[in-house]
Amino acid sequence: MWCSRVSLRRLQRIVVSPLYTSSPVISTQRAMSTLPRVYVTRRIPPEGLKILNESGQVQYELWDSDDPVPRQELLNKVKGVDGLVCVLTEKIDAELLDAAGPNLRVLSTMSVGYDHLTLEELKKRGIRVGYTPDVLTDAVAELTVALLLTTSRRLIEATHEAKTGGWGTWRTMWLCGYELADSTVGILGMGRIGVAIAERLKPFKVKKFIYTDVAPRPELASSIGAEYVSMEELAKQSDFLAVCCALTPETQGFCNKKLFSQMKNTAVFINTSRGGVVNQEDLYEALSSGQIAAAGLDVTVPEPLPTSHPLFTLKNCVILPHIASASYSTRNAMSALAANNLLAGLKGEPMPKELKL
Repeated sequence: MWCSRVSLRRLQRIVVSPLYTSSPVISTQRAMSTLPRVYVTRRIPPEGLKILNESGQVQYELWDSDDPVPRQELLNKVKGVDGLVCVLTEKIDAELLDAAGPNLRVLSTMSVGYDHLTLEELKKRGIRVGYTPDVLTDAVAELTVALLLTTSRRLIEATHEAKTGGWGTWRTMWLCGYELADSTVGILGMGRIGVAIAERLKPFKVKKFIYTDVAPRPELASSIGAEYVSMEELAKQSDFLAVCCALTPETQGFCNKKLFSQMKNTAVFINTSRGGVVNQEDLYEALSSGQIAAAGLDVTVPEPLPTSHPLFTLKNCVILPHIASASYSTRNAMSALAANNLLAGLKGEPMPKELKL
């Protein structure tokens, strides 16, 4: 159902206007028909919907489900829309943009990543793109630290042993893990999230932070005293290696056999960025052979990862279902930013967070 919220005062002006002699219902319908049409591909958190409802600037249709809209349904629903609000499970490509047609001028994705968008097609068609960086920095950093500690101190294994009767007498080396104190933490991709992770790890008496990126980023690294190193040195020196980079053609499968072969056999690998950055077959081999000590993943390829996947058979691999930004406050903030990006774009105004194509 197409929805809109038009203020009472505006409705009154429409009803009493001498330009219209028809009934109030027809007048209201005419007013709504002039509003931009928007399709929302998922049941987004309430703050974003509240903004759309109270704006009085759009009429929107919502795929009212927590599950993704079927592709054919999506292709049908986007026909003729002026704006689109999506999440990272929707592939926005030439096929979809062709189905939408020339009216589509604004796309707002409720995500910080944009690897699900075909940027060349969007740029070619002059479609503006909003996204939601920054608002999830704290939540992702917190989850990364939680995953690192869970993996390094073998908490999932320990919980399983306690539940299933494996907890016997105290043993000197049973379920031993690795400490952060006096360690070297490597960060692959020094952005705001990388900095936020390091800030949270500092109180654990980390000895040194190192990082690599496409180029040194001293303005960010200086706040945590991180040293820029080559990719090879990052692998060799890190006791804990946290992946925080975006998924791009250059980083696709970047964490592979070569990287793992250069790491310490006591090293812990953590990925909360995108699953495509990691070659999962190579990671499985590194973990099962003892080439590295453990891995914690919040992202995989595909998502969800099939329960039959070999990585699930390993005790030294902790896999979460992509929940890094899953806090109530963060998801609502992402939803609100996505809504405000959309509204600003439809009005031809600067978006709060626009992806420059």
